[in-house]
Amino acid sequence: MKLVVVSAGLSVPSSTRLLGDRLAAVAAPAATAPEPAPADVRVIELRDLAVEIAHTFTNGFPAPALADAFAEVASADGLIVVTPVFSASYSGLFKSFFDALSVTDEDALAGKPVLIAATGGTARHSLVLDHALRPLFAYLKAVVVPTGVYAASEDWGAEGLDARIGRAATELAALVAGTAGTAGRPAGRPLPKRDSFEEVTPFAERLAALSVPGPSPAP
Repeated sequence: MKLVVVSAGLSVPSSTRLLGDRLAAVAAPAATAPEPAPADVRVIELRDLAVEIAHTFTNGFPAPALADAFAEVASADGLIVVTPVFSASYSGLFKSFFDALSVTDEDALAGKPVLIAATGGTARHSLVLDHALRPLFAYLKAVVVPTGVYAASEDWGAEGLDARIGRAATELAALVAGTAGTAGRPAGRPLPKRDSFEEVTPFAERLAALSVPGPSPAP
């Protein structure tokens, strides 16, 4: 069983990476309980892939290092994604990575459990989890863990952060344990893609179906 942490932190050391590590430290053993060996944890630092991510959009294909990162994400049983907050949303580097991934493989995250997390300088940005991160991964067809974790500067060492980390990581572990062995494509032949505009009912027919029948003619 494998968990992958995607960290968009830019500094070294990084509070974003630290939050990802702490979430993984709880989720990895919980995902394999009662087995003694925890899940394998891989970490992808987007800072190290920034140039390759940009070149993917201009070249049309990922460089080997980025392709390896995409393969790790696609083969993971669960993801922990963490971004710093820039301008009240996820960072451009974070978004670009998942944009490039979806261009390469639009179903890479389909059905995959994802724990969303973010770091910022103030608690006022905590809604980034629900107004930015959750819609993004819902669009990518991932299964987003109910509890997200936001850590402001004042949260480190304060009461409450450990409880949120524990709850979110446990929820991820439960989802991963329920989907273990099904990472990647579902078994069987894939359903053909259907164009939603392929079969269009004329508007006149729709109105006719809704119209109220008139009175019957007199005998």
